[in-house]
Amino acid sequence: MKRLIKFFTSIKLAIVLLIILALASIVGTLIPQARSAEEYAARYGQLAGLLNALQLTRLYHSIWFMGLLIMFALNIIVCTLERLGPKYRRAFKPRLEIDPKGLLALKVNARAKRAAPAAEAAGEVRRALEGARYRVREAAAGPRVHLLGRKKVWGLFGSDIVHVGLLIILAGGIISGATSIRADIDLAEGQTKSAPKADFAVRLDKFTTEYYPDGSVKAWKSDLTVLDAGGKPVLSQTVAVNHPLTYKGYSFYQTSYGFNWDNPGVEIWAKRKGDAAYLQKVKVKVGERLVLDDPDKTTLAVARFLPDFVLGDANEPVNRSNQPNNPAAFVEGYRAGTKIFSGWIFANYPDFAQMHAANDKDKEPASDLAFELKSFDAGQFSVLEAAKDPGVPLIWLGCALLMGGLALAFYWPTWEIKAVVEDAQGKSDVTLGGLAVKNREAFAAEFEAIAATLRRPK
Repeated sequence: MKRLIKFFTSIKLAIVLLIILALASIVGTLIPQARSAEEYAARYGQLAGLLNALQLTRLYHSIWFMGLLIMFALNIIVCTLERLGPKYRRAFKPRLEIDPKGLLALKVNARAKRAAPAAEAAGEVRRALEGARYRVREAAAGPRVHLLGRKKVWGLFGSDIVHVGLLIILAGGIISGATSIRADIDLAEGQTKSAPKADFAVRLDKFTTEYYPDGSVKAWKSDLTVLDAGGKPVLSQTVAVNHPLTYKGYSFYQTSYGFNWDNPGVEIWAKRKGDAAYLQKVKVKVGERLVLDDPDKTTLAVARFLPDFVLGDANEPVNRSNQPNNPAAFVEGYRAGTKIFSGWIFANYPDFAQMHAANDKDKEPASDLAFELKSFDAGQFSVLEAAKDPGVPLIWLGCALLMGGLALAFYWPTWEIKAVVEDAQGKSDVTLGGLAVKNREAFAAEFEAIAATLRRPK
């Protein structure tokens, strides 16, 4: 048992645990947490399996990280309990009797003589200490009177309050790691989805994307309504970045947005190569056909749309991402039910558009029409993060105690002055000794002022 206590009171153990926890936290910051297996496979390749086996993709919920937190908590508890008893006795049950030689052995000490009996001289020492705002205890032992003056006694417990704050923070971290909930919710306007592991749902009433003049995103805003188990609205709020909606311990954060590319609409401008005055603007959904107002009654169809066009490894058009970085539409032209041309048109690069004849034997398509992709319209959806973290209040409480304990330890140091008054044939000898852990120069100056007061004759 003694060996176990010695192990958990080791400063080396605390340092090693802190280093491991710090390194693990750095790893958890560098490796995205709680993502899909496909995302890890795409990002890390063959290393993804090793990362999952080591629980580095869910590090803060892993058994070994929780074990480190528990060991660190035990280290703090044992250290605190071992030191708390002596501190308590020193603060509330101090021993007043001390030999004058022991006081003179202290670095800060003084002697004085008073022309009064010991009891009366002890009263003078008490008044001198109380005048400097010391709380004084007094005890008589034979011909001696022992006095103890102290101020800022609670500074003794600053480190212990820091330890309690750390324990509460660790408890909050363990609770968060074991019970916290984080999940992404994709919502289109008018769509309702249940909150994860909750008895209520959220509905997206409106989603707005604000842009800067250069086209970059300025802000995303989601008008949300919370619905109870019966579908009754109970709360409505606009959610923006850093302005979450909070309900029943859940917080809903605006994290991103996306486009629904399943059936977007596009705006295409049709022109004639030999007629500069001809311009027809049409709007059509992907998969639809539209008859153009031209003499040949050409039917235009949009067969495919890619928001981020790129050629893949097999020289095939593929979509690189769901962001509209390089929008492109594949259009086809028909006449009397027969396809006569097809080709890709690009929003960012209109000059790259080129129609190819449907019949490989024809070098040129049987049409003088040219097309430009001017705009596209895909419904946006909002990406929210639903988070429930029961440990957060404990973490905030622990942080408050931690800061309070540090303030006590550094800015409220305990000062002690001990005195022994001895009777010397109707007069008294006064021996003083002082202790201070911090601000020793200021303490020494105050001690000397008290000693000088006792050296003065009445």
